[in-house]
Amino acid sequence: MSGVSISVTIQDRAVQDAFRTLAFRMGNTQPVMAAIGTELVASTHMRFVTQTDPEGNAWQALNTAYAATKRNTRILTESGGLRDSINSQAGQDVVHVGTSKIYARVHQEGATIVPKNASALVFFIGGDLVKAKSVTLPARRYLGISAEDETSIAEIVFGFVERYLPR
Repeated sequence: MSGVSISVTIQDRAVQDAFRTLAFRMGNTQPVMAAIGTELVASTHMRFVTQTDPEGNAWQALNTAYAATKRNTRILTESGGLRDSINSQAGQDVVHVGTSKIYARVHQEGATIVPKNASALVFFIGGDLVKAKSVTLPARRYLGISAEDETSIAEIVFGFVERYLPR
């Protein structure tokens, strides 16, 4: 994923212990990681609906002149391409969640855009020509682990324990 992705280590001791037990008994824990990845992709998709970051904070509103020109009123959802590109790649003891969209990192982390070979950026907003020395895009974090995600991850791991390690 050349756009942006996240990597998180679960801190909950009980979940870590359960995962280690699964790894010992199952050998191949990729199915566990794939289930976690599927859950995190769904959770990330919901952030595009709620327009909030993993902590539940609202994304910064759009520039009003730009918002008036959009086909879609949702932030980060002009065509849905960014949202729809979110995917997961599961390994033995890791899952990467992210996207390969080249513009993904700018929206996740924020950025200041400056002209590369000119004295100003030139673009249209609302039919008006705008010339600017720079444009700052705020971070609108869509990738990350929420408290609900942590609970879901624990439920997935403990669910696998119940299925694969009968009492």
